[in-house]
Amino acid sequence: MVGHFNVEFLVGDPDSPEGPRGFFRFYRDLWDESKLGPRPVADPIDLLQKNADGTPIIHNSYSIGGMKEYWGCLANPHWRAVLRAWARAGVARGVDGFVANYFYRHNCLCSHCQAAFRQYLNERFTPAELGEKFGITDLATHKFAEIVGWHDPKQSTPLRREMLRFSQITTKRAFDEVFVEYGRSLKRDLIVGQWNHLGDFSQVSGDERCMLPSEQWGRGEDYLWYSTGGAACFTDLAAGVLGEGTLQARYLRGAFDDKPFTLGKYEQTRIRSAIAELAANGGAPMGFYTRFTAPAARQEIVRYYQFLARYDSVYRANRSHAEVLLTFPRSRVHAGDVVAVDAFKRLGRRLLDQHVLFDVRPDDLATPAMRSAYRIVVEGGAAESPAELPADLSRFDAPATVRVSASRPRGGDELTIHFVNYNRVEPAERRSPGRGIEDEKPIPAPAIKADIALTPGLRITRVQTMSPESAAPVDLPFDVTGGRLRFEMPTFLVYGVARVQLAN
Repeated sequence: MVGHFNVEFLVGDPDSPEGPRGFFRFYRDLWDESKLGPRPVADPIDLLQKNADGTPIIHNSYSIGGMKEYWGCLANPHWRAVLRAWARAGVARGVDGFVANYFYRHNCLCSHCQAAFRQYLNERFTPAELGEKFGITDLATHKFAEIVGWHDPKQSTPLRREMLRFSQITTKRAFDEVFVEYGRSLKRDLIVGQWNHLGDFSQVSGDERCMLPSEQWGRGEDYLWYSTGGAACFTDLAAGVLGEGTLQARYLRGAFDDKPFTLGKYEQTRIRSAIAELAANGGAPMGFYTRFTAPAARQEIVRYYQFLARYDSVYRANRSHAEVLLTFPRSRVHAGDVVAVDAFKRLGRRLLDQHVLFDVRPDDLATPAMRSAYRIVVEGGAAESPAELPADLSRFDAPATVRVSASRPRGGDELTIHFVNYNRVEPAERRSPGRGIEDEKPIPAPAIKADIALTPGLRITRVQTMSPESAAPVDLPFDVTGGRLRFEMPTFLVYGVARVQLAN
């Protein structure tokens, strides 16, 4: 049982005709000191993110119960004491872990953020560098008019990127203090993860870790939950938009070194493809946004999850099998170059359309030894077009509406080829997310010829195909000639798998 832990987003009113409401009433009247310990401060306003004039930062995005939204400050040690008290209460109630979200540091100018940012700059730059780079002549007395978090990349500056980097390091330190260090001191095997956002690779203006140093990215965390927002819950097949999270999944898999992750897609219609694309790319398929109470939707959720359970050995702790490495230009993002991310996305989608077996890793993690494991490395942000790919890579004669990936199970005795088909009858309204599973309407994929380059020394003993819609695996005829395996994948609806049995 994993508890959902909100680390700073607070709904309420400090005062109203009925008195404090929401969080503020809880803090005044419902804080149980026998379970939570003493209140860290008397006035809850002292816990909040602040404007320059000392007033709380207030939003009104949701108007839950007619109340406004406030934000706890993760740089504030008193707010972290609140979070530790809540974590202790959760562990005492028996949760096995937490997924924590709302890691947003807004333009908070409270005394804690001012002091912490000054300390951050002091540790990172010499006095001469501060003056030369940012015009700061006396850091000890300097009061910042802004300490922003996410911001428009077009309005970014070196100092603003330092502010964003500081913001993300601060939130990561708070997470580590509350969950990794304190939480696991209470429960040694506490499962911890963050719920963050990626969208269509929004950087600087989005992604809670976009400026985080690589050695801190995901450190101490058991799994990742990343939201694609509204970027992947519709199709426009004529324009080549498959409404997919394939590239995001490969990025997370490479950045997190194959530890578990999932993509939160606001997908209530294309249930089968949402589950299949994560199963095919090393993720944990989720059905959180699906209408699981609708009988037709529930039938497909059950069918697909039972398929994954039946072939658990294929999926659990498998590793990607790829011939090409595409780097994600994280070092360029840290320099404020988000144009490089656009180039990465174009290259990635071109490789997907060509059905190339490729991995994605951030460029600051792609060591020479790691790069040498691939036939070719494509630098994701370096150019519009990749170097010419080797002619003898694996090939798949599949339509552009099909995505192909490959993996090796933990036992290593097979090569698994995954095919995900996004072709469908689209809703009449262009780019509509649809009403539900009645608008999924997949169109079966045609038979696909596979021509796979084999690692020297491998011997093929059997090729089988299976899918959630099939009652049992079916043996396929195959041919091995000149170090290549050839077979034809029969037609399938949304998700088809070919299991190639290996003998060294």
